Amino acid sequence: MRILITGASGQLGSELKDLLLDNTEKECYFLDRKQLPLDQIQIIQDILGMYQPDLIIHAGAYTAVDKAEEDQVNADLVNHLACEEIAQYCHLHGTRLIAISTDYVFDGSSASALTETAETAPINVYGQTKLAGEQAIQKWCPEAIIIRTSWVYSTYGKNFVKTMCRLMAERDEVGVINDQIGSPTYAKDLAAALLKIADSSKWEAGIYNYSNEGEISWYDFAVAIRDYRSFNCQVKPIPTSAYPTPARRPKYSLLDKSKIKSVFAVEVPHWEVSLAKMLAEEFKN
Repeated sequence: MRILITGASGQLGSELKDLLLDNTEKECYFLDRKQLPLDQIQIIQDILGMYQPDLIIHAGAYTAVDKAEEDQVNADLVNHLACEEIAQYCHLHGTRLIAISTDYVFDGSSASALTETAETAPINVYGQTKLAGEQAIQKWCPEAIIIRTSWVYSTYGKNFVKTMCRLMAERDEVGVINDQIGSPTYAKDLAAALLKIADSSKWEAGIYNYSNEGEISWYDFAVAIRDYRSFNCQVKPIPTSAYPTPARRPKYSLLDKSKIKSVFAVEVPHWEVSLAKMLAEEFKN
């Protein structure tokens, strides 16, 4: 199988590279923003044609959530119009497509775990462009699989876990939002789930959710990070209103993972287990 992965230098792309590095059964191409500039949509299909993949895992995205509020044109190019080009290529050439989306397609007003059929209503530009990307994929390549995920972290790149570790090592106190609820996603777990789907004998198109198990706030997450690393730092709970950002965040975005577990027999670790694994890996490095 010939697999092409976009966003190769991101958190998920880097974890996929680690898992596939020694795989002799798959011919893998890892394209970062230099090799596949997603903001140059006129050349995307030509570049994909050079590799002729059997499967594309589209992990590349414009993920600067706050910056997107004032950089709407580029956010739309990368998160929406690039998806359209990739979906058109896949449909024309019979290429399978797994695309990564986000919990930010929801408005955060739910009181229970969100299923794949929950109503979408993004409240920021990032979420709007990601939803437009989903819709373009479903229009041009209805046979694609779209996976929504949330709160992604890894030993690679910039993320909440690494930021907290740095701040807690430097400060006596940090304030963390306690009224945004969801579940984190260890990118290595998501990467393993994607490869399980890729290797599955069945291919059921549609939207799926994936995050680690459990329901927490960012505050709960920070406390767990502190306790695991034994930082001598007080974690102070603060409301969203006390930490205004250019882009609004959904207050509640816990994802229901029943569908992906049922269809593809994907195992979903609890967030505490995955956090411990990541921090052990980070500390080792």
